[in-house]
Amino acid sequence: MVDAAALRTKMVDGQIRPNDVTDYRILDAMLEIPRELFVPANSRELAYIDRNIPISEGPAARHMLQPMIQARLIQQAQITSDDTVLEVGAGTGYSAAIAGRLAAKVVALEEDAALAAAAKSALASVGAGNVEVVTGPLKTGYPAGAPYDVIIVSGAIEVLPVALTEQLAEGGRLLAIQGVGQAARALLYTRSGKDVSSRVLMNAAAPLLPGFAREPAFEF
Repeated sequence: MVDAAALRTKMVDGQIRPNDVTDYRILDAMLEIPRELFVPANSRELAYIDRNIPISEGPAARHMLQPMIQARLIQQAQITSDDTVLEVGAGTGYSAAIAGRLAAKVVALEEDAALAAAAKSALASVGAGNVEVVTGPLKTGYPAGAPYDVIIVSGAIEVLPVALTEQLAEGGRLLAIQGVGQAARALLYTRSGKDVSSRVLMNAAAPLLPGFAREPAFEF
């Protein structure tokens, strides 16, 4: 029988700590939350590997981000116990469960109805009562719950929609992986008044989220 607790410890000690994740709240959450509950039943043996895990099938297959990338994005968001967080592309809810240990409230936005249902079930099983799963197009965010202190986009984007930055509170932080392949970078966007500035945090790569691809340029 697989010892899931031992695998969680191995993941944190082998993947998370060596990649400069030092926030003990995140480390504790990743040690305690059963990641395997957020992975499809036929893939649970892959729950703790150091790579993106498919959580849906088809041409627009979705993935759970590799643990190290998830942890570093959450750490860079500097979530406090008073914050309201929006996660865009919540998938099956694992990242929202981690953020829920840090924040006052997390809104987990997912447009795939089957993934949203799986997220609700998994989050309930780990007692994540401050995480609300909502459905709707990812690129429009969830204005009904705005403004947000933190927005985390759990997947790669080529274009950051204005709709998301408009939902940031004053001083709010938005984390996103921008670009595809080896050219992708994790960026931190910060709102100050009407202005939104950005800076590069690290090299990072992730599967592209639906609705965030760059429109093809017209060529003569």
